[in-house]
Amino acid sequence: MTTPFYVSPQQAMADRADYARKGIARGRSVVVLTYADGILFVAENYSRALHKISEIYDRIAFAAVGKYNEFENLRIGGVRYADIRGYSYARNDVTARGLANVYAQTLGTIFSSGGEKPYEVELIVAEVGSAPEDDQIYRLTYDGSVADEHNYVAMGGNVDQITEQLKREHREGLSLEAALKVAVDALSRDGSGEKRSITASQLEVATLDRTRPQQRKFKRLVGGQLTRLLGEAEPAGEAGTTGAAGTTGAAGTTGAAGAAGSDEGAARATPESTEE
Repeated sequence: MTTPFYVSPQQAMADRADYARKGIARGRSVVVLTYADGILFVAENYSRALHKISEIYDRIAFAAVGKYNEFENLRIGGVRYADIRGYSYARNDVTARGLANVYAQTLGTIFSSGGEKPYEVELIVAEVGSAPEDDQIYRLTYDGSVADEHNYVAMGGNVDQITEQLKREHREGLSLEAALKVAVDALSRDGSGEKRSITASQLEVATLDRTRPQQRKFKRLVGGQLTRLLGEAEPAGEAGTTGAAGTTGAAGTTGAAGAAGSDEGAARATPESTEE
């Protein structure tokens, strides 16, 4: 009878943590930061179909890096939790803190289990309040640890460089346009600190905007609106040109090929792989 190979619990946990960290570091980064009217989410994402930023409930949103199939399962579970709790009790009983606790228990159980590999994910759960001081941002790591973040947080690759850039540039009370430029500038820093170019087509951007009159505060920034906020030149189909195909533009006039333009084109962008 052979003797089972022994690995100490400390070494087993260290190996599992190292495995998860390496998987997460390969993912493209996500930045979440506060601005005057709410919370801004910015992710480097070439896919228009595989979202890294999503709505969970009225005032709560979710962002993730890592394995897409793993964090998508967690997102779906969070939506179900929020819907059931809101229906059973009251909509105000659904909070980011409660959702973060559920995710922490799930991730912690998976990480400590010897029967399956740890999830290669990091999550952010954020809730916009009625005032800036009521905003909540929670960061969850692969082992179920929860951190209560303030003002800004980054996940994914090059976190140290991105966080240092955010620390230098972020200020309370930034406008949406200024906050977006701070986030994109931070994401554009590579591992050596050099700056590279990131365009609107490479970004996934959303906000939790406390000034929206409706109960749901989540909004995606896409197309011409995102391009204008970044200060880029708009595509011809959005800039408002007149030709044989008709007149198109942000103001909403139409032509033979007009209204089907930018949003459908963005949706047909070449998807990336199932990484994140």
